[in-house]
Amino acid sequence: MELPALDMLLFLVVTGFVAAFIDSIVGGGGLISVPALLFTGLPPNLVLGTNKLGGTMSSLTSTISFLFSGKIDRKLGMRLFPLSFLGAIGGTYLVHLVPPEFMKPLVVILLAAVLIYTLLKKNWGGSASFAGLTGWRATALAAGALALGFYDGFFGPGTGSFIIFMFLFFGFDFVGASANAKVLNFGSNLASLGTFIALGSVNWYYGLPMGIAMIGGALVGSQLAVRKGTAYVKPLFIIVTTILIGKQLWGVLAG
Repeated sequence: MELPALDMLLFLVVTGFVAAFIDSIVGGGGLISVPALLFTGLPPNLVLGTNKLGGTMSSLTSTISFLFSGKIDRKLGMRLFPLSFLGAIGGTYLVHLVPPEFMKPLVVILLAAVLIYTLLKKNWGGSASFAGLTGWRATALAAGALALGFYDGFFGPGTGSFIIFMFLFFGFDFVGASANAKVLNFGSNLASLGTFIALGSVNWYYGLPMGIAMIGGALVGSQLAVRKGTAYVKPLFIIVTTILIGKQLWGVLAG
């Protein structure tokens, strides 16, 4: 395998930084990183595997950054991380047996519902009211972590938006929802990456430089979210979710 040209590496470094910056705050970094990797001419399986390498490095960085900023509920994260991890293993395995293209119309509808609900609830996510892991909340959050981990391994687009929405629904503010979402996202990314590595579907020449740049983007993005708060995170969440809807809708119509 030939080493990538310097200009291609620089392109991946820049796009990787921007993708991780956005992903660390509201998810949706794949909107940038996946097309960038496709531009290199890699086959789709290597694009997805290489993107998971960068995504795992990015989500780990964001998780650590939010953790040290005190924005992650450690008890909750320790309980939900294994479920997201296991769900992603099942989803990644299934994707090699069943084509996931039938998910596209459903994802458009679900993302649209997330966006509409967020826009209608004007003060939603402005302050935290999470009451802890009591009663039905514990069961619902566990089921959500498992299901969204499975979804991320099986299909993926919009995972960040769905996880943030889940935490918002249970009373987190936007910054707290974004922070705790990265724990679950790291779990699902790590599980999927392990599967892609086992299948030989990771291009390390492209993935490592891009992943290092994504560490920088994730660090800057997560710290900016902590400093700026909900007033910064919520509009970005709405923008990225809207773009995700447009991209998925285009895929449905074009397909």
